[in-house]
Amino acid sequence: MSGTDKSKAGLSLDGPIVILVEPQLGENIGMAARAMGNFALSALRIVNPRDGWPNIAAQRAAAGADYILDKVELFDTVGEAVADLDLLFATTARPHDQAKPVVGPEAAASEISGHVAAGGKAGILFGRERWGLTNEEVGLANRIITFPVNPGFASLNLAQAVLLVGYEWFKRATSGQLPHAMPERSERASQHQMQAFFDNLIRELDRVEFLRPAEKRDTMLVNLRNIFTRMEPTKQDMHTLHGVVMAIAEGRKGPAKGGVLDGEQATRLRALLAEHGQGGGVPDSGSTVRGLARLLRRNPTDAERLLWQALTRDRRFAGGFKRQTPVGRHIPDFVSFPHRIAIELVNAGENEAIVADRVARRAWLEARDYRVIEMRAADVERGLEAELERLQEMMSQSA
Repeated sequence: MSGTDKSKAGLSLDGPIVILVEPQLGENIGMAARAMGNFALSALRIVNPRDGWPNIAAQRAAAGADYILDKVELFDTVGEAVADLDLLFATTARPHDQAKPVVGPEAAASEISGHVAAGGKAGILFGRERWGLTNEEVGLANRIITFPVNPGFASLNLAQAVLLVGYEWFKRATSGQLPHAMPERSERASQHQMQAFFDNLIRELDRVEFLRPAEKRDTMLVNLRNIFTRMEPTKQDMHTLHGVVMAIAEGRKGPAKGGVLDGEQATRLRALLAEHGQGGGVPDSGSTVRGLARLLRRNPTDAERLLWQALTRDRRFAGGFKRQTPVGRHIPDFVSFPHRIAIELVNAGENEAIVADRVARRAWLEARDYRVIEMRAADVERGLEAELERLQEMMSQSA
């Protein structure tokens, strides 16, 4: 798991010494050191590593636990590595038929914690990757540690074994304290605040006739209230929920609607562009006008969005049309280059400048063999299929 907080100081605890017996791969040594670092174990001894020491593969796999590898103690034999210890555990997944206590990692951690606290010196033996510890090596230990694993697949990676023991020891040494907790929340919402939100919610639900049939209204209200009371919301939660309800009630706006313009706004913007002599064309001067034209192109009205969805999803038209694409210096609302058809949407309340601009654009397109079909935005919103049939008829005439 990633996410080490570099701003926090690590713990320095007196714990057991980890002893790796004849490890074969440098990567396993490095990963074992990383597991030690996770749980504030810092003393590592290695008995006769196969690939020698130092080992670049171990450093790469340590993922920042170099401070452990830098202080590694090397020994030729297990006997030498454990000579100064007065409590020794041997980890193994196999029964060695030796008359000594067999404990799990939690019980071992408990005994180690008490032993180290009393001034003792404890160590844990971890065997070779392929075949673990010999009977003689296990015989040096006071206790055997084994893990509650699947008996049909009991073998653990070396670093995994170190991690399991380290976790239990660290949990014991720190009383299981977690490194971080949920941040402080704002104070719990009052009953008054809850009621104000709920009154607002009910008012909006009544407007859309959600609370019906009438005979189930009271039960539905109780169920709704219980949803929010179970949450134990804070004052901030209530502010957020109130905002959500009002946003839904007032209708979608901005990018959530697919655009920031309604039909009236789009009409005013088209008029502004037409009056500046830009028409539907690509503005070539004036950053403000260029920005407004770009806004018009990028933010379709409801009618534009409905028609565009039909033109892209209906098999009769799919792939044949483009939206707000330049034809010369003009930009019709929709254009089909294969069929040489342009679609112009007419919004209600258009002024003379917009009408004149559209007439000029139509003349320009028709002079270049484009056929122009005008659709009223209101007709698209009320009866889209009729407009699509009209378009299909025009397309069949050009086939």
